Amino acid sequence: MKDRLAPIDKPRPFRHAARWMKPPVRITTGQGDKGFTRLFSGEEVPKDAPPLEFLGDLDELVSVLGVARLHAVQPETREAILAVQRDLFRVGSELATAPDQAALLSGRVDTESVRQLEARGRALEASQPMPANFVIPGATLAAAHLDLARAVARRCERRVAALHRSGWCRNEHVLAWMNRLSDYLWLLARSEEKCSIPLRPPDEGRPS
Repeated sequence: MKDRLAPIDKPRPFRHAARWMKPPVRITTGQGDKGFTRLFSGEEVPKDAPPLEFLGDLDELVSVLGVARLHAVQPETREAILAVQRDLFRVGSELATAPDQAALLSGRVDTESVRQLEARGRALEASQPMPANFVIPGATLAAAHLDLARAVARRCERRVAALHRSGWCRNEHVLAWMNRLSDYLWLLARSEEKCSIPLRPPDEGRPS
């Protein structure tokens, strides 16, 4: 089946290495000293290649979520964040794999992945009153870091959109999942604020 969105540019050809990547024996190997690294599927790429830019942002997102999980008051929030962190590793492995090497992946982001994230979001939305106005982040440590994670998730989504247009990301479910993720993180932040008063812009004096 052809993608609905035709790629604008073809993926840059990369030098291919071993088909299967082994975990490093040591953390510091020196193999990236020349500004190149290898994808999950084995291709050698510059460290500033578009897939690597996305993976760097994804690493940041997983780390920010770790801080949010550390500060979360509600056990359900901690469990929900951990589930997202695990899901992000699947997203990362998919985007770290060349399109023609997708058979290497043990799991893919699919319709069910998107459906499950939507269901989690709907459950959160139904469990609490929604703010009638914009929310200023910072009511609690956990909520503030969830809002930061949401902003990083949006950046990741923009990277995925670019990779999709270029033809590197051929799985449109990844685009949909990333779009749902930022909404879900916003809802998690609001849920974590139940024990505090979020700061919202006043109705009066707001610029028109």
